Amino acid sequence: MTQSKHTTVSTQAGPERALLVGVDWRKREGSAFSAEESLEELATLARSAGAAVVDRQMQVREKADSAYLIGPGKVDEIAGLVKGFEIDVVIFDHELSPTQLRNLEKKFEVRVLDRTQLILDIFASRARTREGQLQVELAQLQYLLPRLSGHGVAMTRQGGGIGTKGPGETKLETDRRRIRTRLAQLERALENVRGTRGTQRRQRQSVPLQTVALVGYTNAGKSTLFNRLTGAGVVADARMFATLDPTVRMVTLPSKKKILLSDTVGFIRNLPTTLVKAFRATLEEVTEAVLLVHVVDGADEDAGLAMEHVENVLNEIGADETRRLVVWNKADASGYTAAPAGAVGVSAAAGMGLEELLARVEAELPGQALVQMRLRISASDGAAMHRVHERTRILKKEFVEDHYEMEVEMTDGAARELAQYKHLRCDTV
Repeated sequence: MTQSKHTTVSTQAGPERALLVGVDWRKREGSAFSAEESLEELATLARSAGAAVVDRQMQVREKADSAYLIGPGKVDEIAGLVKGFEIDVVIFDHELSPTQLRNLEKKFEVRVLDRTQLILDIFASRARTREGQLQVELAQLQYLLPRLSGHGVAMTRQGGGIGTKGPGETKLETDRRRIRTRLAQLERALENVRGTRGTQRRQRQSVPLQTVALVGYTNAGKSTLFNRLTGAGVVADARMFATLDPTVRMVTLPSKKKILLSDTVGFIRNLPTTLVKAFRATLEEVTEAVLLVHVVDGADEDAGLAMEHVENVLNEIGADETRRLVVWNKADASGYTAAPAGAVGVSAAAGMGLEELLARVEAELPGQALVQMRLRISASDGAAMHRVHERTRILKKEFVEDHYEMEVEMTDGAARELAQYKHLRCDTV
């Protein structure tokens, strides 16, 4: 089976013209996604990188061709399409070996990328902090090292276009020894970053605030939800991997308990192993969290499969035993399906369901049972009143003679702190 989809795109100066290539293996293993669905996601990635997808080609094969991945006849066909459609870059939905990459570039006479290179390129354009840039550069060099001979002219192919956002070196004369030296430098720099992040984390942990991490498939709406809950102003748009660098902000729960909420990089199926390793410092925010809020695009017909891929990555980084709360996002979107049992339905964009979400987050936190208590505090004790307003949710308040009597709801930890003001203890809720 050969599939071709043509789209008319202007030949004037503008986005790079990309041709996508997928392979449908007759004996597919390990993925419930079809080859067509995977190629559609590749198209989304390509557009996120700034390309105009002009054509898509699919070939069914028993096994990979050692020289080209696809068959020689298909290679010749695509070479003709490259010239006819004035293609700038050919992107494969599969990882290419150094030999395959070199052979395909010779045949097509344009740049050739595979899925991993495309994702690395998007990461390179999105990283804003020094930590993110170091992590991307490390992943790029680790991937590029065995493929140097396939590029031939310049190691990073600096300049305009997809696949040219390299890690900072300028010439191919930088040999393997120099690249390994640079890799060692990056590892040391990232260890320093991890040390700094570890210090920051320990400082946060010295204050009794628990960390909750948002996780989810890329473009599920994590950053939009994070902004709604924290007012942080994190970049949130429809592009995949719109934000890479982790952001941590304080959030106040209904009982007035405060937590730290962390926004993390979005996951994707077939996330390159080099990226998972390089972004260890970022992903540590996930592994250190006491609760993971798994944000799912409830309008995505493949939501279940996306959840499965997120869970696979979480298991890979050692977060398999951390408790989860599923958030079924985009409740205001067309195609939205009802949230499954146990999940919280919200629309981060419209601000729907956020109060219920915060209440559920609080209920899911380990060791944080809510209690109700009656307090009696002197009207002149301003410090105590301030603590009550900071640590509790006031259900009822009345002034009796020179004291305030209040019914409040709070965590059991806050109840212990305010025990000296207890007037009448109610039942645990």
